[in-house]
Amino acid sequence: METVRYLQLDVFAEQAGGGNPLGVVIGAEHWTDATLQRFARWTGLVETTFLLPPTQAGASYRVRIFTPQREIAFAGHPTIGSAHAALETGFVNADSDQLVQECGAGLLTIHRAQTEKGRVLSVQAPRARALEPDVLHAKLVRAILDRTPLGALPPGFVEGGRRWWIAEFAEESILRQWQPDHAAIARLAKASDSLGLCAFARCHQPDYEIAVRAFPAGVGIVEDPASGAANGLIAAWIAAGEPTGPLARGYRVSQGREIGHDARIGIRIEADGTVWVGGMTHTIVDGQAYWR
Repeated sequence: METVRYLQLDVFAEQAGGGNPLGVVIGAEHWTDATLQRFARWTGLVETTFLLPPTQAGASYRVRIFTPQREIAFAGHPTIGSAHAALETGFVNADSDQLVQECGAGLLTIHRAQTEKGRVLSVQAPRARALEPDVLHAKLVRAILDRTPLGALPPGFVEGGRRWWIAEFAEESILRQWQPDHAAIARLAKASDSLGLCAFARCHQPDYEIAVRAFPAGVGIVEDPASGAANGLIAAWIAAGEPTGPLARGYRVSQGREIGHDARIGIRIEADGTVWVGGMTHTIVDGQAYWR
């Protein structure tokens, strides 16, 4: 029986309970790939990460990210949560304003800022690129969105760390009330080797400018309460489609209300198109795990 430190976090939440849960393990350097996967399957969380010493020059730490089914190269909320855990536990220098995460997507820079509400961590999202959709896949998307009033930007297929289909809805109320065909989204995800569909709508609220819903059927999730990678790709899609628009340099996101959460995500977009995705994280559980 081996003892490791285990944290369970709430990521992208201004108040505990509003964001996306994440499990983080520290001390599993000698575990095999099969053991890592078995533990991630046991937690039952969307993702579990393992903090490890870095292997590349310039990296602050290394992280491996597992869903219950497989290891993945990058995801937003595991990245932000892992950086939080590294700072909270002393795995890295707690005074650092900038961290460099080593992961399957390469070396990613993470900025730390202190606000009135608490610490905000932001990751530089992998560079996004638009993909040319297959004719069949585009037909599947049109069927999923059939009779749904859409917004100014056309649907797109974008890759950057993850692959997502993106659609803009005409109004926030339409997005929040939408009842998607989850089986159709799963077929689209499988056919196009993507996570699924994320949809957004522009809003006129005092505390956010965009509402987002994400349906990652490609990894067996009906709806995600907070999606860092998806929001990074939405931001890149908006910046590319409307480079001089009111959202081209960033905005605030509301996600998860439809499934009982209230995630808040901050987006910053630099002039060269670099996207930063950030938010707050709360430690909910900090203890030991015993594993063979």
